[in-house]
Amino acid sequence: MQRDAYETLVRAERAGLERRLCGLTEEQWQATSLCDGWTVEEVVAHLTAAARTGTAAWLLSIVRSGFDAAKHNDRMIERYRGADATGTLARFRDAVPSRVTPTRDYAAFLGEVVVHGQDIAQPLGIPLDPDPQSVLEIARFFSTRDFAVNSKKMVRGVSLEASDADFANGAGPAVRGPILALVMVMAGRRAFLPQLSGDGVGVLAGRLSV
Repeated sequence: MQRDAYETLVRAERAGLERRLCGLTEEQWQATSLCDGWTVEEVVAHLTAAARTGTAAWLLSIVRSGFDAAKHNDRMIERYRGADATGTLARFRDAVPSRVTPTRDYAAFLGEVVVHGQDIAQPLGIPLDPDPQSVLEIARFFSTRDFAVNSKKMVRGVSLEASDADFANGAGPAVRGPILALVMVMAGRRAFLPQLSGDGVGVLAGRLSV
């Protein structure tokens, strides 16, 4: 897809997430997400940072963080979170239409929004259904390239087959299931393993345990 098409999908996914965030309680904002122990509010601030940080600013932050990705992310979260959850949501809402990306890996940044959206929605038990085209594009990208996550390495040596989309990749023991679950497991989210079946699931479970 061309950049404009990716940007349309990214904006739609951000807008869908923003609508769900509007109804959260303070307790839900401070709940732990699926992402490395971050709270829901921290994940939202991270998404705002991604939408507001261009290439030069991203490189500068990486350098100032000593090329420590975790330190970089923590600094950016603190910069883009609000004084409270309402402020954090307002900043994210303002970033929904943004066209800024740190690099030209547009599928990866579409993946950021979808994966982190599920990081929020799954533990809270709230519905958040991304556009099927978005999920398909992310699945194709994640299965063929390591970028922010080691998704290609995660599924090396297994065959993936979506049960609800025209997506298949790889060779080896089979892993079948909803394409969103495949994407989330490629992103390292063990919570989605129960949605998958096949002889290759044990292989992925072992890798996620390391």
